[in-house]
Amino acid sequence: MKTILIVLDSVGIGAAPDAADYGDAGCATLQHIGAAVGGLELPALRSMGLGNIRPDFPIPGCPAVDAPLASSGMMRPASIGKDTITGHWEICGLEINPGFHNFPMEHPSFPADLLAAFERETGRSVIGNKAASGTAIIEELGPEHARTGAWIAYTSADSVMQLAAHSDVIPLEELYRGCAVARRLCDPLKVGRVIARPFIGEPGAYQRTEGRRDYAFTPEEPLITERLVDAGVPVYAVGKIEDILAHRGVTESIHSGNTAESRQAVEEFMTREGDGFIFANFIDFDMLYGHRRDPIGYAAALRETDEWLGRFLPTLGADDGLMLTADHGNDPTFKGTDHTREYVPLLSYRPGRAAENLGIRAGFYDIAQSLASRFGVPAVPRGRSFLGR
Repeated sequence: MKTILIVLDSVGIGAAPDAADYGDAGCATLQHIGAAVGGLELPALRSMGLGNIRPDFPIPGCPAVDAPLASSGMMRPASIGKDTITGHWEICGLEINPGFHNFPMEHPSFPADLLAAFERETGRSVIGNKAASGTAIIEELGPEHARTGAWIAYTSADSVMQLAAHSDVIPLEELYRGCAVARRLCDPLKVGRVIARPFIGEPGAYQRTEGRRDYAFTPEEPLITERLVDAGVPVYAVGKIEDILAHRGVTESIHSGNTAESRQAVEEFMTREGDGFIFANFIDFDMLYGHRRDPIGYAAALRETDEWLGRFLPTLGADDGLMLTADHGNDPTFKGTDHTREYVPLLSYRPGRAAENLGIRAGFYDIAQSLASRFGVPAVPRGRSFLGR
């Protein structure tokens, strides 16, 4: 028996009730992409019931079907925040309240004492020290970074400190060591992530590489993945999941840098003998198209994953299960370049099982409770299960 949970990173399905508190009133990732490209043709996801989730706010090109293959609904975020860590940790059973610390968006973003300690321990100075798009700031400061060897440090609307470095200026392993230092220094502030952002190339043609690493704040209570491992259930992590979980409750990981590699990793873990939980993040939607406000590229990425799902679903055995959801939104037609506060879709497929309307779930942690039920481990503190064994 394998249960697969795939987080379609940033694939939101309409503004959450509190979206205005985040400056996100009116956002809707899937619906607005569908409108921007003249309709989303996603036959596999449509057959699962993606179009059945929001009869009040349909996805252009993806209408409801009469007999969906999967149970469908949507989940309202309960935690404070709209970042990757918050979304994934809530999926894993936690509620982040109060939320993680956010640095100021204006220069200087980082506390002087934090930067002084970081520069002292790493032996390099810092430039940047503001909120910025990652691709924009390396274009802006890449030449100065090459001349001086200084770290490019920046933040965003998320709880994050990002460190960018050209691989010919600061080797990858030194970048990772620097991020480990920053992670320790950021812990007292409860910063969600420190992210390594290596890049290559020349001025005007810089390219970020897939050597990204995320250094997460340590969870303050056990995640569902830890509960599963403690009960003897193997947990297989795909993509950036092991980093997001601070390496808690992971039996084996394939740290892929893009969605194509993550799809292959899911297939590989399906070949493992015995029961297991496969937890995957498909990153391209958010990383390549949401933040870069590219609805056309986003739509193409959705079609690619839909084509893969069309091939993957028939390979599932009678005892297997697949859940699809997201961790937040990132409407590529919306203002700015940050995540958007949205409901996320929920599709739960078990071969041969009748589909149900899962309604609106009051928290992403319903997934954690469902996994506890599915694998027969003690219930987690929050949420309602939508699965039996």
